[in-house]
Amino acid sequence: MTGFDHLGFLGFDTFGTVVDWRSGVARSAARFLDRHGIGVDPLAFADEWRSLYQPAMEEVRSGRRPWVRLDVLNGENLRTVLARHGVEVGDLPDGELADLNRAWERLDPWPDSVEGLTRLKRRFAIGPLSNGHLAGMMRLARFGGLPWDVIVGAEIARSYKPTPETYLRSADAVGLPPERVGMVAAHNDDLRAARACGLRTVFVRRPHEHGPAQSTDLAPAERWDVEVESLIEAADALGCP
Repeated sequence: MTGFDHLGFLGFDTFGTVVDWRSGVARSAARFLDRHGIGVDPLAFADEWRSLYQPAMEEVRSGRRPWVRLDVLNGENLRTVLARHGVEVGDLPDGELADLNRAWERLDPWPDSVEGLTRLKRRFAIGPLSNGHLAGMMRLARFGGLPWDVIVGAEIARSYKPTPETYLRSADAVGLPPERVGMVAAHNDDLRAARACGLRTVFVRRPHEHGPAQSTDLAPAERWDVEVESLIEAADALGCP
């Protein structure tokens, strides 16, 4: 496809685009909530935890807080959510919070993800260009069988998307100029920021990322280079056998 012939790397948003974070976090939370008699719906718990994700990263993006990895932010947010529901976090057994925080490393790929990535990898080097930290992305890949070539993104850049540094330093890390990198995401704001840095764009529609009442990113907000319903369709569109 014109515009993709000279690409050397495809970077993927991961949470929501490649893996189903909501169901996976709820699955881990359900066991924890039941064990401690916390009367919160696991899916609602996952949504509440995720709602603190962007505000926590914004503290880093804005410079109000020095760089910290996403697992640190997620762990702090987890404590906040539990405290809101009356849990004495300090009374929980050692290791339980850490294990629940690793729910973000035990997320199932969407049904098309592994096949689509495997095909895309035949033509392009691929890897997460994610806000996730390196160790978490490694464990998530092993859990879900994600066939990455390399992991870039926030920890490489020491910056969170959608800051330009995250895309530009990731491109530099794989030895390519931005115009030879493609960004694959289910989120219009991610693609908008990537395109502003010179990357090519692939929109993958994930209308159930936030559950049945999802109201965001249901359709392309702009004309992206490629717009598809799955990563298998992305492989078709990009001429991957």
